[in-house]
Amino acid sequence: MSAIILKTVEEIELMRESALIVSKTLGMLAGEIKPGISTLALDTMAEAFIRDLGAEPGFLGLYDFPNTLCMSPNTQVVHGIPNNDPLQEGEIISIDCGALKNGFYGDHAYTFAVGEIDPATEKLLRITKESLYAGIDAFRAGNRIGDLGYAIQHYCEKEGYGVVRELVGHGLGTTMHEGPEVPNYGRRGRGKKFVDGMVLAIEPMINGGTHRIKQLKDGWTILTADGQPSAHFEHNVALVDGKPELLSTFQYIYDALGIESDEEIPFRAKPLSA
Repeated sequence: MSAIILKTVEEIELMRESALIVSKTLGMLAGEIKPGISTLALDTMAEAFIRDLGAEPGFLGLYDFPNTLCMSPNTQVVHGIPNNDPLQEGEIISIDCGALKNGFYGDHAYTFAVGEIDPATEKLLRITKESLYAGIDAFRAGNRIGDLGYAIQHYCEKEGYGVVRELVGHGLGTTMHEGPEVPNYGRRGRGKKFVDGMVLAIEPMINGGTHRIKQLKDGWTILTADGQPSAHFEHNVALVDGKPELLSTFQYIYDALGIESDEEIPFRAKPLSA
């Protein structure tokens, strides 16, 4: 992973544009996710949508990844490859998406329910998403990487969930993965100190059981080691005037699904534009 590169106010605004392209793409997909549709069909929609917004798919060809979206259902943690298998009622699907515009990347993720899901899986999704905001809240001037990781880890482990160790969040900018690495676990007061101009992709990857994982022979797909489901939520966040400021949003998803939420208000400097 490359060095930490602090961003100017102008660069953060360009990154916001890239992040919101991803947000709008996830919002478009939210209305299409239903039993019977394949992840490959969703991937095709996403590529066309991103290009129509004047951006390039951020993942397509990155490290030789073959698609626009990482599509990871059920027991897959991340980096699943889209295919022709139809989604089934009661499944979950993590969609991780990237976009490149004006030389900067946006990169974030959301785990969707396919129809109605069981209460235990619904709780896993809820706690994982809440842990994301616990991590974002710890991204403040004077705090350190370990404070952010601890916030996510503590929030999830008290519910008995496994926090993946091998995969972490990261800095974001003109490359998809900049410094610093941002683990979802840690010790308070440890690691690099946060300073204005940092832009992070904060992304808890939380398993319903053990934190241990395994990889398929395709070289990409990561699964839980015990066959329990996994959830993944990710936001892009800048440190501005000592406080975390969301560049991405889940609001387009919520609009598509008819969900009311005020979770982002503490971290949004200004209302979203249309």
